[in-house]
Amino acid sequence: MVKTLFRRKKLAYLVGFNAVFVSSSVLAAGTWYDARNDAMGGTGVASSTWSSAVLANPALMTKAQPEDNVSIIFPSAGVQITDKDKLVDRIDDITDTVNRYRDTEDFYRDSIQSLSPARVLEGYTQVKAAAGDMAEQLRGLRGNKANGTAGVALAVSIPNETLPFAFVAKAYGTAHIRANVVQSDIDYLQSVADGTRIPAPGDQNTLRSSANGLAALITDYGVAMAHEFTVAGHPVSVGVTPKLQKTWLYNYSASVYDYDKNDLKNGRYRSTDTGFNVDAGIATDFAENWTFGVTGQNLISRDIDTKEVNGYRDTYQIRPLVTTGLAWKSGPVTLSGDVDLTETKRFKSQETSQYAGVGGEYRVLDWLALRAGYRADMKSTDTNVFTAGVGVAPFNNAVHLDLAGSVGKDNTWGAMMQLGFNF
Repeated sequence: MVKTLFRRKKLAYLVGFNAVFVSSSVLAAGTWYDARNDAMGGTGVASSTWSSAVLANPALMTKAQPEDNVSIIFPSAGVQITDKDKLVDRIDDITDTVNRYRDTEDFYRDSIQSLSPARVLEGYTQVKAAAGDMAEQLRGLRGNKANGTAGVALAVSIPNETLPFAFVAKAYGTAHIRANVVQSDIDYLQSVADGTRIPAPGDQNTLRSSANGLAALITDYGVAMAHEFTVAGHPVSVGVTPKLQKTWLYNYSASVYDYDKNDLKNGRYRSTDTGFNVDAGIATDFAENWTFGVTGQNLISRDIDTKEVNGYRDTYQIRPLVTTGLAWKSGPVTLSGDVDLTETKRFKSQETSQYAGVGGEYRVLDWLALRAGYRADMKSTDTNVFTAGVGVAPFNNAVHLDLAGSVGKDNTWGAMMQLGFNF
């Protein structure tokens, strides 16, 4: 009976994160992952290359040189997880205890039927010990939560002097898992451990602990275009990405006594919505070696409700995310900084975030680059992270492989990769 509860918690965790992987919050700069930019503190509004500009700021597509042709990103991908309470490890640990508790319960009941006093005493002792371990682990699990983000993107960019354009498809998501341990479950297990209550058939109906998992998966399919204008004698590039946007929301809630893994297949926990949205950006070079940019993602606001499950419903908020960026480039060195001017919103039940990041790149050789940075949440909701990465471009820069990682307190880690081809 207790095993059902924790199988459910573990499955909720996996369902939430699988929903994200097949698809941003902690590191992903808005709705995209780019291993070069993520290694540089998640920046990119002013420092992205023309070939990856469609992911960060479409206006930067005008920075392609005359000798540049077609660029393909296949793919760009990243994931980051914050598990401050080590929920995954705790669930793994408690699963072993649940199995032991179940086995001792079965042994105890078989002992009663055998009418062997020695076996009854042995079985009862084992049940009490397992129940005590379970109660203690439940206390440690109470209030635990974990968050994760992931994303993947494909892009084809075609530069030209008049209207560079790109095709982009990306999927990004976020998951939030929490364990809801009810005190009465702890009291019941502790009473069994203390010998003040004898476990009996039907006791499983008294266990009310549950797990809740919220996940959002958003897919964008768009065409980006950019053009350079002259404003008061100064060049200013403008880019726009109209896109079709589909959203899948998962509201997973599981109780002790009605778990059925087949429920996950019938759409009970999933809702979908399809709509139109748009990204836009501007960029301009000023002074010597300096670039300034502003980008707005998801400029059309949308509120999407989850399914109501076990009396609980949440709302996922898609809101404009406006970010400003500044970059300085001289020879092999690039320095960059981005600051969000608006908040990153997720589900209404979650707190908002607002990021600032700084980073740098040093090109050791024409085909080798080293990068590092730092990204902070100015709202102190998410964990601040240090970032680092490397980029290699063999075969006369025809192939680009970029790798990045992030690390922060609260058991936060991330990994990103990007593979690109220039023709």
